[in-house]
This record gives sequence, structure tokens and C-alpha cells, in this order.
Amino acid sequence: MDVGSAGNFTRMGTLGVEEEFYVVDDAGRPTSGTDELVYGSEPPAILDDRLDHELFKCIIETQTPVCEGLDEAREQVVAVREALVEHAAAHGYDIAAAGLHPAVRWRELEHAEKPRYRSQLDRIRYPQHRNTTAGIHVHVGVDDAAKATWIANELRWFSPVLLALSANSPYWEGYDTGLASARAKVFEGLPNTGMPTAFAGYEKYARFERLMVEEGSIADRGELWYDVRPHTEHGTVEIRAPDAQSDSDRVMAFVEYARALVLDLAERYEDDPEPWSAYRRNGRQSGTGASGGGLRRELLDENKWRALRDGHDATFVDRDGAGTIGLEAVVERETDRLGVEGLRTLLDAESGTRAQRRHRREGGLDAVCASLVV
Repeated sequence: MDVGSAGNFTRMGTLGVEEEFYVVDDAGRPTSGTDELVYGSEPPAILDDRLDHELFKCIIETQTPVCEGLDEAREQVVAVREALVEHAAAHGYDIAAAGLHPAVRWRELEHAEKPRYRSQLDRIRYPQHRNTTAGIHVHVGVDDAAKATWIANELRWFSPVLLALSANSPYWEGYDTGLASARAKVFEGLPNTGMPTAFAGYEKYARFERLMVEEGSIADRGELWYDVRPHTEHGTVEIRAPDAQSDSDRVMAFVEYARALVLDLAERYEDDPEPWSAYRRNGRQSGTGASGGGLRRELLDENKWRALRDGHDATFVDRDGAGTIGLEAVVERETDRLGVEGLRTLLDAESGTRAQRRHRREGGLDAVCASLVV
């Protein structure tokens, strides 16, 4: 049975980064290329066993090796991207990145023949047939399974912040959805996605994971695609909120913040393994709280909706449940609290969503597609 183990949580603060990209032709349009790039040729050594395809033959995924810190992660993210671009170019392709490619038309795309994906199409049906999404997944190592589950619970409030800062997918099949991250909404059409519930300990999560496999709801633990989750195979907390990005500096800003959040929460867990919240008062949670810590699931869903709708203009129900806070204020608070630098850079820069709309106004769809090439 393909489930993980508490014994896999052994290392604190390691990093791994998975990125999904589009294989595109010389006009910047998605094209079937993964058969050749993944199976039909020998990729550069750095991509050996770290290159895979997704459901559609135009989407390709890379993984860095396990990295000890931010500097190594940065080196590996850049090196893996450069290797992928060179590998694709040698076979007549380019590589592009966004949460959704604006020119993709899912009815016209080829599906991978891999049994895992054929099984998903049979089981999930329409929602998986249209799942042309691409994202960034950041793994941060945690040295204890119970700690990892607690951290994943607490990270749920911060996940929409990452989504808002990363929003890079306003177009769906060429149509302006009015959303900042249409990817997040398209992906939520699949089962076992979106904002997870809080789990009261690792055993509760492991029991849920096992039940889903045993009852045939999922083929393996990897099909629990929540925005944040304990990764029971890699021994990490995995953050899956951000849209894909063409700029590696943006990717590393998310990696920096994700690692800082996990390390900070790990310290809080060591000090007091009760659910941490800025709004715990005299040992009692406010009326908006719920067992397991944090705001009610419905309010966390509301924050995600605000993030995917408004991007850099988003406001959120704050952690105390007593009012709202804008993205800029969150960034200022987190920058000061954690000493991270990349969040402010992300906020000050033109968002991916705004850039895509600007390119569309100035040069049409061709300009948008060109802007996404890595």
C-alpha cells in the first residue's frame, strides 16, 4: 500500500522544490513534448530522475535534490531550470511558466499514457480532463511527524498569502476570468484539493491517508493534493499554494518564506504543542476558532477565495478573526517577524496577473505567450 510513515520525518529545515512548466513551440503555444524530453532522449545529468511529465504531454515537472539551506536551494533551482531550457531547446522546444497557460485548450491536448494518469482520468473524469494547471511545491523537512502535522495545521492561514503574492493565471483558454489565479479555482475542481481540515495529530492524518487508499478513493498518498500537507514519504511539510513562475527569483522568495514559516512554527511547537494563534486569549480561542487551532475552515476558505480573486489587492480575515488585514500589512508584519526579504520584493513588483493583462492590452495573446517563456 502506497502510504508513508512517521519514521520518514527525520531532518529539520531541508528544502526541495518542485516546479511545473509548459512545453511550448516557437510561437509560445503549448505542444506535446514530454514523450521526447522525458522518455525519448537523455536529459542532462542534473535532471536524471528529477524530470517527469504530468497528465498532459505539454506539462513537465522538475525536482531539485534535497538541499540543506537557502543558498543551495537557489543554486539548484537555477541550475535545474537552465538544464531544462537547454534540454528543451536541443529538441526544438521552449519552456514557459504560469499557473495556467493562456493559450492552452484542454480539449485539444494529448494525455500521457502513464497508467497512473489513465487511472485518474477514469476515476476523476471531467475535472481531471481539464486540469492544465502548473504550480510550485516547496518541501521543508521536519524532524518529527507530530510536529509536521501541527505545522501543516497552522500554515493554513498563511497559504492564501502565498497564493495572492504568486497569482499568475488570469486567463483560461484565452478568456480573462477576472480572477488573479484561475489556476487555483480550476485545480479545486479535483477531489482532495484546496484548504485541508486541521488534523488532531499525526495518527489522525495517517489514518485518513490509509483509509483513502484502502477504500479506493485515491491510488496512493500522492493524490492528496491539498494546499499544504504533511508529506509522509519525504518527511516534509509540503506547501502547494503558489502559481508557477517564469522568474526564479520569485520562486526563491516563496521558498525563503516557506522555510522561515516552518522553522518559526517548529520553535513554537517545541515551546508549547498546543495550537498556536495570535488570537488565543487567556488560554481560550475566540468564537471564530475551531478544535485543532486556527480560524474556522470556512473563513480559511474565504481567505483563499480573496487571494485567488484579488491577488495583490487581497485582504484577509486576520488570525484573530476580529477583522481584515490587507496583503501589504501582512507582508510588513511577516517581514519584520521572520526577517525575510523576498516578500517585499514580490509585493513591490508587478504581479504576474497584472503583467499578463498588460501584455494582452499592448500586444495581444502573442505578447502574453512570449512573456511567459523562461
